[in-house]
Amino acid sequence: MNEQVRVRFAPSPTGPLHIGGVRTALFNYLFARRHGGTFILRIEDTDRTRYVEGAEAYIKESLHWCGLAPDEGPDQGGPAAPYRQSERKEIYREHVNRLLEEGKAYYAFDTPEELEALRREYEARKETFSYDHRVRGKLKNSLVMSREEVERLLGEGVPYVVRFRIDPGETLTMHDEIRGEVTVDTSTLDDKVILKADGMPTYHLANIVDDHLMGITHVIRGEEWLPSLPLHVLLYRAFGWRPPVFAHLPLILKPEGKGKLSKRDGDRMGFPVFPLDWKTPEGEVYPGYREQGYFPEAVVNMLALLGWNPGTDQEIFSLEEMARLFSLDRINKAGARFDPQKARWFNHQYLQRKPLAEVAALFGEELKKRGIEADPAYVEKVVALVRERVDFVRELWDEAYFFFRAPEEYDEKVVKKRWKGDVPELMDELAVLLAAVEPFESGVLEEKVKAWIEEKGAGMGKVLNALRLLLVGTSKGPHLFDIMEMIGKEETVARIKRGISKLQA
Repeated sequence: MNEQVRVRFAPSPTGPLHIGGVRTALFNYLFARRHGGTFILRIEDTDRTRYVEGAEAYIKESLHWCGLAPDEGPDQGGPAAPYRQSERKEIYREHVNRLLEEGKAYYAFDTPEELEALRREYEARKETFSYDHRVRGKLKNSLVMSREEVERLLGEGVPYVVRFRIDPGETLTMHDEIRGEVTVDTSTLDDKVILKADGMPTYHLANIVDDHLMGITHVIRGEEWLPSLPLHVLLYRAFGWRPPVFAHLPLILKPEGKGKLSKRDGDRMGFPVFPLDWKTPEGEVYPGYREQGYFPEAVVNMLALLGWNPGTDQEIFSLEEMARLFSLDRINKAGARFDPQKARWFNHQYLQRKPLAEVAALFGEELKKRGIEADPAYVEKVVALVRERVDFVRELWDEAYFFFRAPEEYDEKVVKKRWKGDVPELMDELAVLLAAVEPFESGVLEEKVKAWIEEKGAGMGKVLNALRLLLVGTSKGPHLFDIMEMIGKEETVARIKRGISKLQA
């Protein structure tokens, strides 16, 4: 690849950023890093009717959390500034005027009411109205009006839009890096609006002008933009510009595999579809991966493998490893089914791989929320014993609470099963035995207790399950003798005596 690669992620600030958008940003980022290129963030905010306060900040924070830092953008600046479309209005007007002067676009004065009446007329005949080469000669536009009439209407401030003129009868063949050749008959295309009545450009015009002026070499975007490709290619041709390389990414599908993944799927099945929590102006909160306890690296790794195949069985990749391997020819055409359980699996993998001290520090924050101040070295030992059982840091408490607090209550089912016969007497005896064990270490404890059980002929399961009940409050937890060493002799004996007293009451 000879020319300097320049790619862009161009979201619209109309609400929270869907994880499908995060994946688009990720693939652009990886492609730029793979080729030593530039990753640009451009905010496409020309549709002021759908603009949502706070959405731009949310997009930026999401990218930052995922580790996808733009090289150029509204905050970073750069040679192609400004990077917010609402600040580029004059640039678009110049380019629209050029198309008007060259007869490649035209003024249309039809009112929304007149166009709606035409649509209803067509619907009544079971036809679809399209503002194209077949009807434009009969409507209120500068193709059929005299120059004087057009100038009079413009002078009077009559509202208008500008439409791009598409000539019929051409077989347009385009190339997509993922889908190959795409062919369209231009007779099927309508004359799209490129400048709206409010003076703002439509997505199509602004997109083309910005991509050209910003030197974008590769447009990597979602499959939903594939139908717009013919219009974009024709706009490039109208300006006499060379189009970039196009690559349209497959959809992220619902877990059941049919249809695009949506917020409703997340609500229905209890998983996030946004990177961060999003709070609506009405106060409703849509959950995000960050607040649900996912590591950003796990989310990014999971998203990378939705549609991209590295060509090996490897599943865990750092961002740097992904960038080294990434190529457009390894992106699938077919949609990628989202699997919420796989997302949890990725988080589990990263939780196991993180340095113990890092996970312990995160768990320490959880403990502080519960009013527990614990020695970091002790917390590390606890985490080492239980982290393989969990997918999230927030789940560590349920697997480790007994290392920090004596049980307040005892699992009724376990009590019914384990607390019977001579068990209370055996526990009394065991408390005396344990009080004398030195050193109070897991291996020594296991040897002494098991020897005592054999000597008594009491049965391992009977004694050890009852002992776990007294120490933990239920039947779960890591190796019993590790628990005893961790909480220490005094606490172990105290819990046994306290449990006997409570269960005998």
